[in-house]
Amino acid sequence: MPIHPSPTGDPAYSQNLPRTPESARAARHLVSSALHVWGLEACEDTAWLVVTELMANAAQHAHMDLVRVTVTRRGPDRVRIAVVDRSRAMPRLRTGEDSDEHGRGLTLIDALCTGWDVDPLRWGKRVWAEVTAPEAMSGE
Repeated sequence: MPIHPSPTGDPAYSQNLPRTPESARAARHLVSSALHVWGLEACEDTAWLVVTELMANAAQHAHMDLVRVTVTRRGPDRVRIAVVDRSRAMPRLRTGEDSDEHGRGLTLIDALCTGWDVDPLRWGKRVWAEVTAPEAMSGE
């Protein structure tokens, strides 16, 4: 689990993982490790949910055998969690029906996160979401 500066100079952790639903556990471990190093444990529950949803989407819709998960510190109380895959298919925010079993992940991420987006890449995409510590959001 390497730590390295991101292109913005922010510290980041990243890991390549198999594109399988079971990899969500390893992705949560990566996220937890980064949050604990940065003293941002208060973000852990939301960050776990975010990375789990992003990994589930990649496992279902992406191509190739691997995805890349990154956790980047974007400020004293904010992290960006991203999953990079080799599919050019862009996810979209949907409103699901009560009876739908799938399709609400991005709606949940949209409600819980400071922001999220998709960065198209020449060979795929990066889907990311930013999580802010609860104390910072409440103004404490």
